Amino acid sequence: MSLVNMKEMLCEARKAKKAVGAFNITNYETAAAVLKAAEAENESVIIQLYMRLFDTGKAYDLCGMLQRLAYRGKVPVALHLDHGSTVKQAKDALAWGYTSVMYDGSRDSYEDNVKWTKHVADYAHALGATCEGEIGHVAQGDETALTDVEEAVSFAKETGVDALAVSIGTAHGYYKAEPKLDISRCAAIADAIPEVPLVLHGGSGTPLADVRRAIESGIAKVNIATEFLDTYIKSTLKVYGDLNGAFVPPDKLADPIIDECAAHVQRLIKFFSGR
Repeated sequence: MSLVNMKEMLCEARKAKKAVGAFNITNYETAAAVLKAAEAENESVIIQLYMRLFDTGKAYDLCGMLQRLAYRGKVPVALHLDHGSTVKQAKDALAWGYTSVMYDGSRDSYEDNVKWTKHVADYAHALGATCEGEIGHVAQGDETALTDVEEAVSFAKETGVDALAVSIGTAHGYYKAEPKLDISRCAAIADAIPEVPLVLHGGSGTPLADVRRAIESGIAKVNIATEFLDTYIKSTLKVYGDLNGAFVPPDKLADPIIDECAAHVQRLIKFFSGR
């Protein structure tokens, strides 16, 4: 249908107390699975790539393929840089054709985070793209620092970001113990900046009941990486393992892998949309 930025889809989701799924991909199969799932549910979707793929240049090589998938698809698709750590990464992503970027300065001082996030947001807006920022650090395990409500409000207003990633108790990767989400903190931030959709990082493995409560409290974008890519790895190992040494052209093996990954993504998209 169209290649778009995140602005309209996230604002609409926020108003409807829904969330848009944002799925990290690494190749054609994972990208095709995400788009297949989104079309099956007739929902907008965000395809995102982690920053290291921009450092290696792989994200540039993938961009043409992603644009073609988006343009021939039947739902709005945003292409997003996830956790951009430098201004160069963000500018390169926009130059290559990505429609949205994240500048993650959450490890920096508040002042530097504001300065460089605003710089990237202004640059993105001039090109018709969107920018996500982060205040409060979503890390691994117990390292997570929860977002301060007042800082979130001032950060959003000073930077002009289109979406704000907040830390409310999730973590990246699989959990060692069940997370405890601070839903009241999420709601307080959302109430204070109703015009800014909030983003939940570390969605993989988070109890769905907690995700639903977070969506009802202002989360409009849910990031999924680990559990989706883990599904891809396990499906690939199974399909190739079943060959028992026989040769089959690799392109003929892709469809069952895509189908299994798409089924996983479709279940999540359906849930995020409230159905």
